[in-house]
This record gives sequence, structure tokens and C-alpha cells, in this order.
Amino acid sequence: MTAPETKKLGLWTATSLVVGNMIGAGVFLMPAALAAFGSVSLLGWLFSAIGSFLLAKVFSNLSKLLPNATGGPYAYTRHGLGEFPAFLAGWGYYLATSCANAAITISFVSAMSTFIPALSANPTAAAATGLGTVWLLTAINTRGVALSGKLQLITTILKLLPLAIISVAGLFFIHANNFHPFNGTHDTTLGAITTTAAMTMFSFVGIESATVPSGSVADPARTIPRATLLGLLIATAVYILSSITVMGLIPSAQLQHSPTPFADAASTIFGRGSRYWVSAGIAIAAFGALNGWTLVQSQMPYAIARDGLFPRLFTRTNSRGVPYIGLLVNSTIVSILIGMNYTSALVEQFRFLLLLSVFAMLVPYLFTTAAYVILQTSLPKKAKPTVAILGLLAFSYTLWEIIGAGPTAVFHGFILLMAAVPLYVWTRRESTKP
Repeated sequence: MTAPETKKLGLWTATSLVVGNMIGAGVFLMPAALAAFGSVSLLGWLFSAIGSFLLAKVFSNLSKLLPNATGGPYAYTRHGLGEFPAFLAGWGYYLATSCANAAITISFVSAMSTFIPALSANPTAAAATGLGTVWLLTAINTRGVALSGKLQLITTILKLLPLAIISVAGLFFIHANNFHPFNGTHDTTLGAITTTAAMTMFSFVGIESATVPSGSVADPARTIPRATLLGLLIATAVYILSSITVMGLIPSAQLQHSPTPFADAASTIFGRGSRYWVSAGIAIAAFGALNGWTLVQSQMPYAIARDGLFPRLFTRTNSRGVPYIGLLVNSTIVSILIGMNYTSALVEQFRFLLLLSVFAMLVPYLFTTAAYVILQTSLPKKAKPTVAILGLLAFSYTLWEIIGAGPTAVFHGFILLMAAVPLYVWTRRESTKP
């Protein structure tokens, strides 16, 4: 699907898609989710940032090689490894966006609970608020990529303001004692780093966002690589600085039970009244991230279906060129996840959806790193040795992150991946009929 040139995403809107999808996907509840591990989790941030840079380089190089390949990881896998691995990559990505959108919705509801306390005490009210938000953004995204892109740019700017203020101002209020214990688990330091790196990797999910709607990006060969690396740089700076600040401000025992860690940090710095404007900023940020992922989620099934590996129903577009079937189906899945999981604490839900989403997303990442080496080495011009080194490092990092996701997430994620195999068989059979 190629949008008219005047309605395509430019550098800043593409960058805001990357930044908005990453930051909104994990930073808001992450300090609470990591608090039980201790300050060793800061090393988890560092390792996941380094690994994400390797993945960003892979995606940037592939976007130059295949600038018009709508579908990102799916399209790259199809060109490098073939149809069945591409189907699994696309299905895994679709599952990941569903889990991510459910987790982001929980973040949004958590932020709104500052203004409406009933949302943290009444699961029915919380679920209803989350569902209403999901379907509102689904309706907005059926209006076209240009409107969604403008909304994404605005919400990304608004979300960075409170994060930057808290992260910088909070450095002057840090207490060193709050960074103890270093390792609050019964696991080894390496084991704790592996687990926290997998959890923080959730916050880097989205580095490929600019590659997915490549047909709707202006000058994709130049814009996508620049947007990917610029977005990663901005998000990494925000993540590490804000994590140091929040962990240094709030004792670990208190932080791990906080539904609004950034609002609590702002209260420590500026007084209790500040928690309201911080929660408003966080709510806007989560809203923007949900919008960005909603924009992306329709592109993947469209690309797969266009290649005959998904039901043709998903190739249908509305009068504005939006593949709306993928939007509706994914939002329905997100709604089911929200309804099923609003029975436990917000942080507990967030942690499970986080790890499940990470595993589902890491599968397409893993295939993409392998496809990268194959595609680069198949070019007429001899590939540089750095191609194999980058591919191997990115592949190894992704595999390590899958291990870190833990047996529960890997088990459930693997079952969900394999459950789609009959769909692949049926679709291929239908596409080969005379």
C-alpha cells in the first residue's frame, strides 16, 4: 500500500513513530516492575540498549537495501529466508503488537488512576476505560496515516517534556541508599541481568516501527535509517536517565508497589500537586504510544495477505487506503486480553504481557538478523566481514533475550506461534487452487 506523496510520513513524524512506540511501550510502569531486582536492573538497561543498537543497525541497513518493503521484519524475512519463516515472523509480530497494546492500555489506565482513583480499585471501571481508549484510537486510525502521524508527533513532544523535567531535576534529590540492594533477588548477578535485560527490551520494542509502513514513508531509503537511529538515541537517553532518577528518589520497597512511579517521583521533587501534571503527561504519552502501535498493527497483516500467506480479507482497504480489517481484528484481540487479565494487580499484568510481547517480537527479530546476512551476502558486490559480525552479534543478542524472557513466556509464546500453522497451511492451499 503506497500513500500519495503529500500524505506520507517525513523524518520527524517517522522518528516520532519510533520514539513514541518505544517510550510509551514501557517506561511508565518499568521502574516498579524492576524495583524488586535492585539496582542491577540498570545494567539490564545498558545491555538491552547495546543490543538494540545492533538491531537498529540491521533494520537501518535492510531499509536501504529494500526501501519499499512494507511489513518490516516480515518483508525482510520473506526476502531472505522464504515464506514459512516469514509467516511466523509476521504472525509473531501481530501477536506482539496485541500484547504491547494491551500493556500500553494498562499504563494509560494506571496514569489516569491519579485523577480517577476508582480505576485502581475497580477492575470493571479500569477495563471499560481501557476498551474505550482502544476503540477510539482504532476509529482515528481508519481516517488515514497522515492524521495518525500528526497525532503521533504531537503526543511524542508532549510526553518528552515531563520525562525530561523529572529526569534532570530529580538528579539533585537522589539518595544513594535507595540503590541498595544491588541484587535483590536470589539469582546470580548474571541471571538477574539476563531477566532485567529481557524486561527492559520491551521498552525498545518499536525500533523497527518506521520500517513497517515503508510504503507510507517519504524517501524511505534515507528517512527510515535516520529515523530508526535517531529514535533509538532519544529513547535510550530518556530510559537510562529517568530510571536512575526514579530509583534514586524512591526506596525499592515502596517503588515496587507503586502504580504511578513517575508521579510519585515528581511529588518528592516538586510537592504533591505535581503528581497530577506528571500523570497527565504520562497519560498523553501512553495514549500516543497506543496510537502509534495501532497505526502499525494494520500494516503487518496487510503485507502478509498481499503475498498470499494470510487470508485475502486483510487486503481490503477503505476509501482512505487504510487496511481496516487488520485494525479491527487486532483491536478485538487487544480487547480480549484486557478483559481476561483485569483480575490481578496492574504491575503483575504489565510484567506478564511485557514478557509475552517481548518473546513474540523477538522471533521476527531473530529471523530478520539471519535474513540480513543472507541478503547482504547474496549481492553481486562482495559483502564486508562486518556484515557477518553485525548479523551474528544481533542474532546472539536476540537469542539471549529470548532466554531471558523466561520459560513461562516462551512456552505460552511458542504455543501461540504454532497455533497459527494450520492457518498457514489453509491459506497456502487456497492460494494454489486453480
